[in-house]
Amino acid sequence: METGERLQLTAEERDQVSHAVHVAEQGTNAEIVPMIVSRSGFYRDAQHRAGLLFALSTLTILLSTEIAWLPWAWHASNAAWLVLATILAYGVGAWFGTRASVIRRLTSTHRMRHKVQLRAERAFIKHTVGQTREGTGVLIMVSLLEHQIYVLADQPLFQRVPVERWSSVVEAAVNRLKTGDIVGGLCQGILACGVLLAEVCPGRPGDNPNELSNELVHEP
Repeated sequence: METGERLQLTAEERDQVSHAVHVAEQGTNAEIVPMIVSRSGFYRDAQHRAGLLFALSTLTILLSTEIAWLPWAWHASNAAWLVLATILAYGVGAWFGTRASVIRRLTSTHRMRHKVQLRAERAFIKHTVGQTREGTGVLIMVSLLEHQIYVLADQPLFQRVPVERWSSVVEAAVNRLKTGDIVGGLCQGILACGVLLAEVCPGRPGDNPNELSNELVHEP
């Protein structure tokens, strides 16, 4: 699957994610919100870089092979053809720059991680993950284009769990995500998160309401 493009999910796959959330929340009072997004940023700078790379390469090739296509003498029209060819090459390169694989090659890991973090923070607010009664909401977001999974917990819960413990949730999902099994990887992360939350935020019998929907949030 060319990640970064829209992912089509079946009803069974959505149910699989919801069931994983249901199972994970059985032993904890915390609330898990699963989310898949196609991308966390537009990365237009990658398009410009690809366009510039194509344009410079085309110009270099044309000038270095000038003898082959300019056998007699330089004319003003030749300059016009050079400019036109360079502009066309820029357009082709910019189009290639919209491809997920090209964006990943032309964008630093740090920049993509920052974009994913910002997207997760916006989603956390938009989907009211921070409005549980005890501040125990957790967002698990897979961003396809960037090949990243981000876990964002509400502040009270985040302070009770060391960072490396949250990393274990990501590690549980990564192996299956790398094979292209997006739903399977997300479910693995959800279940690992449930085990962690059951330790630090165990459920109370008779007092464990389902405050946030278990349904998968799927956005472009």
